[in-house]
Amino acid sequence: MDAVLWDMDGTLVDTEPYWIDTERAMAEKYGATWTDADAMQLVGSDLLDSGRYIKRVMRLEQSPAEIVDELLDGVVEKVQQEVPWRPGAVELLASLTTAGVRCGLVTMSYERFVAPILTHLPPETFRVVVTGEQVANGKPHPEPYLTAAAALGVPPEACVAIEDSNTGAKSAVAAGCTVLVVENHVPVLDGPRRVFRDTLEGLTVEGLRAISRP
Repeated sequence: MDAVLWDMDGTLVDTEPYWIDTERAMAEKYGATWTDADAMQLVGSDLLDSGRYIKRVMRLEQSPAEIVDELLDGVVEKVQQEVPWRPGAVELLASLTTAGVRCGLVTMSYERFVAPILTHLPPETFRVVVTGEQVANGKPHPEPYLTAAAALGVPPEACVAIEDSNTGAKSAVAAGCTVLVVENHVPVLDGPRRVFRDTLEGLTVEGLRAISRP
């Protein structure tokens, strides 16, 4: 294991409720219908894909990009008030840093949402940050993880990705990574190169290395 590539929403921080609350507020604002199933459909997705979905379901006149901007306004406001870390995430990051294992962040969220979260971590915690606006193809396409591995100068096969959604796990596996899945808001299907754990709490660097071994 040469590097660890982290998803953000639902994996590093439990911000999915922020997105869902903002989606519901938008539906109420525009007199549209928005269900729990709709919200779960977007977990882990590229933001512009989410914007297209919201536009269709809520029947909005705004462009997908304008819808994403409105979504971001809501979630950025919430994360500036409180960062809801996932159990064990900060501790594992610190252990990886101490052990000299490089970490990258691979998220479909945009930089203006990611930045306030990263200010709560020590500088250089993530050597590489890949956000949704930096790639042409979002998750489940492998491009986000391939981009992060290339930026770190390591083959994706030597990386462990940490994910909480089917969309993210598909992206990481397609890139060639081994994936540690810690389910959160949505169930994740079993499959090749997917290892499941209930929580990051108590996970050691050696435990992560064991996951990456054949």
